[in-house]
Amino acid sequence: MVYLGPLILGFIIGFVLGTRIKPSIGSKLNFPASVYVILAIVIVIIAYQLGPFPWYTDSVFANGLISALAGIIVGKLTFGRG
Repeated sequence: MVYLGPLILGFIIGFVLGTRIKPSIGSKLNFPASVYVILAIVIVIIAYQLGPFPWYTDSVFANGLISALAGIIVGKLTFGRG
């Protein structure tokens, strides 16, 4: 059984964060694709180490973190304007 609460909340929070990642005109801050690949690897490792909540048995990952990563990527691609 997949619990939708962590998935939906993680995606919404990640989506909002993804829309806020914008380069400002005076800043030299840049997020190339390699930053997102490293972020994905780190989030998968952390999600595996955290594991699900004690009463969740749907996967070995923390589903909220995985869906937050998806939300960050979707938010950046749709509204990031970067």
